Amino acid sequence: MQYTFIALVENKPGVLNRVASLFRRRNFNIESLAVGKTENPEVSRMTVVVGCPNGEVDAHKLEANLYKLVNVIDVQDVTHQPSVTRDLALIKVKVRPERRGEVNGLADIFRARIVDVAADSVIIEITGTEDKIEGMIELLRPIGIVEMVRTGQVSMTRGVNDGVRRVPGVNGNRYQEDFESLKMTP
Repeated sequence: MQYTFIALVENKPGVLNRVASLFRRRNFNIESLAVGKTENPEVSRMTVVVGCPNGEVDAHKLEANLYKLVNVIDVQDVTHQPSVTRDLALIKVKVRPERRGEVNGLADIFRARIVDVAADSVIIEITGTEDKIEGMIELLRPIGIVEMVRTGQVSMTRGVNDGVRRVPGVNGNRYQEDFESLKMTP
């Protein structure tokens, strides 16, 4: 089963490498990884989707190991929490002018946008769940996908819900007051 973790980390060089190396050392495959700054320029937010063959046992181990990393501030498992999850894809499709209407129609159905038009191709931008993007890809494949890039999933819990924290408190490298000052307020 796939688990989705949100980790708040210090925005410093090498942090992404440390986190990715942890998953490699523990022999877990990262299905999706998205990292970006938060409203606090000193903190980055990572959304990591990883396959956990042993379910909750593996998820607990991963969370505990993430807390051992010096630059990790907080970790939440949002797998079973009410959340909004999105992915972004840019898809370049080889299409002649006479078939552009068909591609435009598909884009409208999926609420995607055509963001670039060339003489022999179009680039479509689609945002949504993995299933929505996969559905569009399957319909565009017979037309002729030339190139594609995806951002990976980003996730945020709905309302004021937090994700599950199996390891109480924050890691040993942070004091609770430090974490509270970095915590996002509504």
